[in-house]
Amino acid sequence: MPDTSALLGLPYLLPSQAQKHVTHNEALRLLDILVQLSVAATGAETPPPAPAEGDSYILGAAPTGAWAGQPGSVAAWVDGAWLFAAPRPGWRAWDSTAGELRIWDGAGWVLPPAAPELDRMGVNATADAVNRLAVASDAALFTHDGAGHQLKINKAADGDTAALLFQSGFTGHAEMGLAGDTDFALKVSPDGAAWTQALSAEAASGAVTLPGGVRLGGTGADLLDTYESGVWTPEAGDAASGGATAGATTASGRYIRTGDQVFVCFTLEEVDTTGLTGGNDLFIRGLPYSARNHPSSRFAGQVRLSNVGFASAPFLYLSAGDAALRLGQNVSGGSPGYVAVSDLTSGTARISGSLTYRA
Repeated sequence: MPDTSALLGLPYLLPSQAQKHVTHNEALRLLDILVQLSVAATGAETPPPAPAEGDSYILGAAPTGAWAGQPGSVAAWVDGAWLFAAPRPGWRAWDSTAGELRIWDGAGWVLPPAAPELDRMGVNATADAVNRLAVASDAALFTHDGAGHQLKINKAADGDTAALLFQSGFTGHAEMGLAGDTDFALKVSPDGAAWTQALSAEAASGAVTLPGGVRLGGTGADLLDTYESGVWTPEAGDAASGGATAGATTASGRYIRTGDQVFVCFTLEEVDTTGLTGGNDLFIRGLPYSARNHPSSRFAGQVRLSNVGFASAPFLYLSAGDAALRLGQNVSGGSPGYVAVSDLTSGTARISGSLTYRA
């Protein structure tokens, strides 16, 4: 019968042995060190100057001093002396300073192998070749580990898709993410087959586009589906369309359209009426949109004139379906009159104004 145990090298009590308590206590010391082994350092080679009772270390390849000749061993300070234990493959020790678990593999104290990489995993659900992670649960929680938290969805190339798909009865009805490019998009579908893009955010500029428009005020409210701003070129003429066109040294205009509301402003300077019919009404043409063609559509705006003869304060006037402005004048006791071509002083007349109307 051997004197020590096969795995931990604990001394056995022998028949007729004197002072059996000495052998028993030696075995308890080894058990106290090796069971639930925790060390202060791994790879230590110089004994500490003032160890405390129970301090334990995993020794390095070339320990010195009182540790000399014990490479790789476990050294523990017990009863005023260093007690050494030679490890066997599979022994485990917790390095309390590094916060790491170490395992003796027969040649050194190594970190345990990383968790195995799984081909697929199902949590209360069956994973398959496409859905390699499948979870059936009332909810799923991804929380922080002391600070923030990111859930990352990565694609291989810009032309691929990285998105979240929202389904009902396994039919897709909403998808958001990067679909075929690097712009963020939100799409919706009534049946999982026909998709409409509701929102996009341009990656380069951050500009947001709402291709389907915006409905303000709830169900049944008008859909705001247009916003546009730009320039237009006003021109003075002697007819709403066709006819002759006046020259001008400055002819500039801007517009903003929000839904069916259009705001325009313009300036004409040094208008030359040569070639126009003097008795015709003066029209300002080139509006970016025609007025809504409805019997109740009549629009008026402000105008400022220079070197233009008029009997009363003028105003801009746009009638239903028209795309040309006229200069109106209120006439006491009668219908409004309009500024004629002959009312302008050719070459020096100036006209500027603004108007809001429905397109």
